[in-house]
Amino acid sequence: MTQTIAPRVRTLVLLILAVAGALLAGAAPVSAHAALTGSDPAQGAVVDTAPSQVSLTFSEPIAVGDDSVRVLDPKGERVDKGDPANPSGTTYSVRLVSGLPDGTYTVAYQVVSADSHPVAGAFTFSIGAPSETTVSVSAQGSDDGLVGWLYGFGRYVSYAGFVVLAGGAAFVLACWAPGARVRAVQRLVVSGWLALTSATLGLLMLRGSYTTSGKVGDVFDLELLGDVLQTKTGAALVSRLLLLAAAALFIAVLFGAYARTADAVEPDRDAEDDGGGDDGGPDKRDLTFGLALGGTVVAAGLAASWAMSEHASQGLQAGVAMPVDVVHLLAVAAWLGGLTALLVALYRAPVETPVGRDAVRRFSRLAFGSVVTLAVTGVYQSWRQLGSWSAFTDTRYGQLLLVKIALVAVMVAVAFLSRRWTQRLADARVSEAAEEAERTEATERAEEAVRAEEAVRAEEAVRAKEAVRAEATQRAEEGVRAKEAVRVKATERANEAVRAEATERAKEAKQPAGTAPAEASGTSEVSEASMAVEPPKASGASDAFDAEKAEAGQDSVRAAQLARQRAAAEAARQKRLRDADPNRFGLRRSVLAEAGVAVVLLAVTTVLTQTEPGRTEQDARAATAASSSASATGQGSGAVSLTMPFDTGGKSGKGVVSIDLDPAQAGDNALHVYVEGPDGTPVDVPEVKIALTLAAQNIGPLPVAPDHVTTGHWSASRVQIPMAGDWKVEVTVRTSDIDQVTVSKNAQIG
Repeated sequence: MTQTIAPRVRTLVLLILAVAGALLAGAAPVSAHAALTGSDPAQGAVVDTAPSQVSLTFSEPIAVGDDSVRVLDPKGERVDKGDPANPSGTTYSVRLVSGLPDGTYTVAYQVVSADSHPVAGAFTFSIGAPSETTVSVSAQGSDDGLVGWLYGFGRYVSYAGFVVLAGGAAFVLACWAPGARVRAVQRLVVSGWLALTSATLGLLMLRGSYTTSGKVGDVFDLELLGDVLQTKTGAALVSRLLLLAAAALFIAVLFGAYARTADAVEPDRDAEDDGGGDDGGPDKRDLTFGLALGGTVVAAGLAASWAMSEHASQGLQAGVAMPVDVVHLLAVAAWLGGLTALLVALYRAPVETPVGRDAVRRFSRLAFGSVVTLAVTGVYQSWRQLGSWSAFTDTRYGQLLLVKIALVAVMVAVAFLSRRWTQRLADARVSEAAEEAERTEATERAEEAVRAEEAVRAEEAVRAKEAVRAEATQRAEEGVRAKEAVRVKATERANEAVRAEATERAKEAKQPAGTAPAEASGTSEVSEASMAVEPPKASGASDAFDAEKAEAGQDSVRAAQLARQRAAAEAARQKRLRDADPNRFGLRRSVLAEAGVAVVLLAVTTVLTQTEPGRTEQDARAATAASSSASATGQGSGAVSLTMPFDTGGKSGKGVVSIDLDPAQAGDNALHVYVEGPDGTPVDVPEVKIALTLAAQNIGPLPVAPDHVTTGHWSASRVQIPMAGDWKVEVTVRTSDIDQVTVSKNAQIG
């Protein structure tokens, strides 16, 4: 079973990361959180005399710099002078040079909203009468492109790092104290700290380019970095880095002194114990309390670095919204970060320190409290950011919020399954105890068999040693007997030589004088015999000692190998039994599913924090509509409706497309597209694109990408038409992957 788990886990993790990456990479450009709600002169207006200044009104306060607002004449030269001023509220103005000639002027602005997001745009107005203009304002803002993508990715990494850091530490302190000495959990929390630190440094470096030019080369501009440090966002990022230094000390104590005190704690306690395994005496309790208090303060400070510089810091009830946002972020970290730590513990905890059912129960209670907190704070934040039920469907913020709510509901449902698996672990406690007794008995039997085998081997070794010793003794005795035999023989030969010598001397005595005596050969023979009687060396005893020593060394090596094999076999057996437990296996799968949804949820949340709140978007639409209505000159002909038949040539390729443009004047317009089949019923097609061209002034084509509303209906708001004239409206309809056609009609606008 375990051989098939790892590939499935890897596949699921890769799929989850791919979905999260697609959400981040495919997210639309970051919407401005401060919207332009009015201007003087109005967008597209034609005034009789040159104004002395241009005023812009936004939906919330903004930060402006020297080049935040530029006014360009038809030749592209700047005609504004001085720095932008803030005469009142959310209105900002820039003075113009005197004596401006007639023609079309372009106002370009690039500012930073109070909740730290860049806002860029442009519009035109005319003096006397519209004219040709050489100004080309790029539609891409500083928050688009590579720098904008890197900044958004850095925000995601910073959120993920905070969740893993704070939630992982909370899981260890509140749910599973032995996890402080588990290497996989340590690496998880430290990885969260590293991710948050590196992402914060990256955001600090990217911030200057992100809010100004959007160029990669400006990332390392020290002057821009100095300007960033003077802003509210820069101060929040620096404060986050200082708090991360304190978090590093917290991690060192958690995985140092606290981990050593956790050694005496049992990995699993009775179900009646509601604590986190904190029974190590007064010193342990004091250390746990200090870590819990200090960690909460640091985590709250880190959460406040977001709350004080983003959505919560601006708008309605900011004084209440910021503390609520801090609590919301802490609840997210406790739930999602603790879930990540539990997942790592279930898959990577060593056999000797398994995560037990009581730890899972404690986390279940912590997660339930976090979900309740998220529900309460989320309702308040939704009301504050949306303001009406219609904003759920009419604004992008509301639509993303609906996706987030759906993901949270899925996570809660999966968490309910995890809770059931946890209950089954508790119900199986008696059977587990019986199995443990059986395993203990089997282990004892195996150990007895091993001991018996070792006793037999030891007895055989003793017998072998005795045999070696007996053989050596026998050899030594044979050597002594041989020596005695040689000595006896030598003695006999010596006696014979003496007798022979005596006989010779007697003969010599009888011989006549002058006869030479015989050589004393007997003496020489005795000497040779004595030299021949050399005792043999006692080599048998030495051989016995060497054999005994070699046998003892082999026994110790075999014993060490046997001990290692037994330990490895026992560890493998316990891991196999743990993985084979259907309750634990089901819990691991459900927790993995929760973590997968959490990754996608975090990606959606990151995109949501970069999207204009629904309340602001609706207010901006209303204000813009009022401004456009007030600036109407009466030259327009009202709404324009165009009907064009099309035939893409493919299957179901025939139909009629209708265009409604209201009020069909210079400035903002609302555009609606309707596609019907040959029988007049609304039909959906894969793609509809609009392009507007004013050939007389060499303007366009201006692309418009309408949003799908319902079957056969697309719409686009705030379609900017710079001037009146005979405009060509082109509609491209695609009915399949290869079948499309472009139809067009002209319409008088303005």
